[in-house]
Amino acid sequence: MSPKECRGRTTRAERDVRGEYKVPGGKLVAVDVETHTGSSGDVIASAAVSGDFFLEPDDALELIDAALVGRPTDASVADLARAVQAALDTAPYDVALVGFDAESVAIAVRRALGHATGWQDHVFEVVHEVAQTPAMHMALDQALAESVGRGDRGPTLRIWEWERPAVVIGSFQSLRNEVDAEGAERHGVTVVRRISGGGAMFIEPGNTITYSLTVPASLVEGLSFERSYAFLDDWVLGALADVGVEATYQPLNDIASTKGKIGGAAQKRMADGTVLHHVTMSYDIDADKMVEVLRIGREKLSDKGTKSANKRVDPVRSQTGLPREEVIEAFKKHFAGRYRTVPGEVTPKERERAEELVRTKFDTPEWTARVP
Repeated sequence: MSPKECRGRTTRAERDVRGEYKVPGGKLVAVDVETHTGSSGDVIASAAVSGDFFLEPDDALELIDAALVGRPTDASVADLARAVQAALDTAPYDVALVGFDAESVAIAVRRALGHATGWQDHVFEVVHEVAQTPAMHMALDQALAESVGRGDRGPTLRIWEWERPAVVIGSFQSLRNEVDAEGAERHGVTVVRRISGGGAMFIEPGNTITYSLTVPASLVEGLSFERSYAFLDDWVLGALADVGVEATYQPLNDIASTKGKIGGAAQKRMADGTVLHHVTMSYDIDADKMVEVLRIGREKLSDKGTKSANKRVDPVRSQTGLPREEVIEAFKKHFAGRYRTVPGEVTPKERERAEELVRTKFDTPEWTARVP
């Protein structure tokens, strides 16, 4: 039976499941899937892909549907994407996919089959508490990620407030190569190391917007690291647009506008699959002080197309004219407008765990200088 015939005989009510995936910067891909159990296990009996994407020629949609039929229901994203791409590559005509690709179809199928979740499958806690020390912020990230992994809390958006100036270096960066110790001491800057990779961030209270998004593995199931960065950053691009900033995601982990870089993301996938994704944006910045504290080399600046660190980061304040507090509230409002949220807080158990991590890890020279 052809996909067209399957589609004609199977009504939406008869289909078992539906999955959706919004491509960051692209289009929505949806798929209705019906399964059955055969001699070799559960397989996809019919699939109907739809969405607001563009596809030429029209008949290629039948090729995509047919490529999914007969595939095991536990097939991975990679396996499903290969099947779809192979069908398109062997078509007797050229196929153009705009706003989506074979992998996004596969992700939608995995969601339909219950192997992955979407944003709307979760209720997010939004935590915005008083200022914390740099070491405590590092510890809270780990403690809350552990809590999400255990199922003690749902996915969480945590807005940071900084108690003092800081430099946060990536898990694998060299301390002496990234930080000018004399400059940091002169300006009263505390240096800490986070558990995620990526580059160093210069922080001043009141001049920085930082948040962590901690989610279960199911939300990014099947996504490559690069795709998951774009996926988890997509909401904040909309939030920036709400305050008048036209921003885009720049692979691998930058958020930029036409006037310059706004901020950067870093990510850690815990052993249990939980994803910690945190972003730091410059609301305002003392660029001269930053270059006295950070050793920003010419090579790093050259691949960004600029000779000056002052020109690399364009603060949010200059583009919005809004107080930092209003920008953060606009971010929270946008997030709550897109997803289901509830007010949240750090629990006593999580606070106790974070304090332990400060003492034994994040406030120790052994951790901070683990890569000298």
